[in-house]
Amino acid sequence: MWFWEDFQEGHVASCGRYVVGREEIIAFAREYDPLPIHLCDAAAEATRLGGLSASGWHLCCILMRLADDGFLLNSDGLGSPGVDEVRFLRPVHPGTVLSLRREVLETRSSKSRPETGLVKFRFELLDTDGNVMMDLVGTVMFGRRNPGFRPI
Repeated sequence: MWFWEDFQEGHVASCGRYVVGREEIIAFAREYDPLPIHLCDAAAEATRLGGLSASGWHLCCILMRLADDGFLLNSDGLGSPGVDEVRFLRPVHPGTVLSLRREVLETRSSKSRPETGLVKFRFELLDTDGNVMMDLVGTVMFGRRNPGFRPI
């Protein structure tokens, strides 16, 4: 079980493997982001994306799945107060295999809730060549292993 104390600034870890499917791209787009670049091969090929590409919001969902499976489901995670930044850096085409890399940017105790700590992460979705396809900087709240402990 991961608690706030288990995260140290500068720590980097990778996890997961996710193959982005063509039908999945289209189904997500149909429901949530129906732009032609996410729905139609011909329309997408006529753009600088070079072919059918996953929605950025679809990539956020894939990132969340990989983070959940990789460590959040085995943590005392308490949600997130928000995301600072999301960048979609390269188009993700059908068949792209993604993995998640996370880096701890900062940790701090909650001033108002001493039983809680906050961890700011940079999450990156990488393809098999190590290219960063998207990144997201955001904070996750975690329970503390020893919430009553107060360092001197």
